[in-house]
Amino acid sequence: MSDTHRDRKFVDRVKSIFSGMDTIIHLGDNVQDVLQIEKFYRGPIINVKGNCDFSVSVPSERVEVIGGKKFFITHGHRYDVKYDLSRLKYKALEEEADVVLFGHSHVSKIIYENGIWFINPGSPSVPRDGFNSVAVIELSDKIINPQIRGV
Repeated sequence: MSDTHRDRKFVDRVKSIFSGMDTIIHLGDNVQDVLQIEKFYRGPIINVKGNCDFSVSVPSERVEVIGGKKFFITHGHRYDVKYDLSRLKYKALEEEADVVLFGHSHVSKIIYENGIWFINPGSPSVPRDGFNSVAVIELSDKIINPQIRGV
């Protein structure tokens, strides 16, 4: 998920979706919302900070191997994702990522290009496309199956 912006109502919206997940990833804006998620979710939570996260010790980007796949995780503002994905695509190639997770635009999208999944979950609280959403990624038998889910 991304861009929750301290809207506490989002927690109730995502509880049922995230209850059976192995890992939750928060893409920033606002990383303090992870504290709300920790109240109902006991599994691992990976997060990065966004452009609205000031003075936090959370990294701006991360590379994680999950289910045998390499994930590049970023908020996206440093790659100008509101305008196009070209800088993010170059970074994904540089990192040899299988999956790129990014937010910042508050618009959900899934793109598959050059063998890389680019996934923006949108925003569960302040979407700019009128669709309150998160992303769910199923990894099985080396298959990546991303979905955008409304909340």
